[in-house]
Amino acid sequence: MKCDVYLTFDGNCEEAMTYYQDVFDGEIQVMMRYSDGPPEYSNPEIENKIMHVTMTFGNGCELKASDRMDISINKGNGYHVSVMAEDEDQGQAIFSGLAHEGQVTMPFNNVFWGGKFGSTIDKFGVQWMVSTPHDTNA
Repeated sequence: MKCDVYLTFDGNCEEAMTYYQDVFDGEIQVMMRYSDGPPEYSNPEIENKIMHVTMTFGNGCELKASDRMDISINKGNGYHVSVMAEDEDQGQAIFSGLAHEGQVTMPFNNVFWGGKFGSTIDKFGVQWMVSTPHDTNA
């Protein structure tokens, strides 16, 4: 069994996923526009928007997303995308990338349960938690 994260955007999916590709050193596996779909999806207003995109990164991680122009997107606070970095340097780099032009809700720092942790809302309104492994030498 596998569980992935699927994000929904209101027109800026390609911008967001390109940004995440840079932050996570990821690779876009699939990027389909609405114009690539069947005729019933044909609409000049959305033809260049993203119907589906899959990005892989890290050790088997996938982030999927699309633009939904037919519904109102309410950016909520009922979820976070949680990322476990391999080490402190990687964690700091990922956190800094996601926090750029966003809002840090908890600085990336040592935490009482071990390792480092931080949370941020990125410039696209997605909430992220970035952790590092617990320090086993402490």
